[in-house]
Amino acid sequence: MELIQTIEQWAWIGWLVLILLFLVIEMLTLDFTFLMLSIGGVAGLGTDLLGGPIWLQVVVAAVVAAILLLALRPPLLRRLRRGEDPTLSNMDRLIELPGTVVSTVTGLGGQVKLSNGDLWTARAPEGTTLTPGTPIRVTRIDGATAVVRPAQETESPLA
Repeated sequence: MELIQTIEQWAWIGWLVLILLFLVIEMLTLDFTFLMLSIGGVAGLGTDLLGGPIWLQVVVAAVVAAILLLALRPPLLRRLRRGEDPTLSNMDRLIELPGTVVSTVTGLGGQVKLSNGDLWTARAPEGTTLTPGTPIRVTRIDGATAVVRPAQETESPLA
């Protein structure tokens, strides 16, 4: 019984440590998840300061955090990401980019020239051999190698 009384007597320190821990994690992630959990911790601390038992403190903290996570976090994330540039960048921009085979491309290697003018080391799916002049499309980027597939007949290689 004495252990439970000691925990209830010093619970406010635990709430403060938990709140600070969640705030530090939030500063590193910037995702609003741990901010909502820390506000739930503030609600638990408030319940402790009002004299509530430890089980009530945990329930209040959990309910407040859950409500904030479900109700407040999504609109905050939408507002935060509202001004993002939707333009693809870096490797994402190369996916589905057309090009032409420069030197024979097999499952082991080869070289292609993409429509943006870049020369890339390329690899084709296993069992596929692409000869020079064959129109291709990039399916993915694997390190510094473009994984390519033959372009369909209706597609223009440098469109």
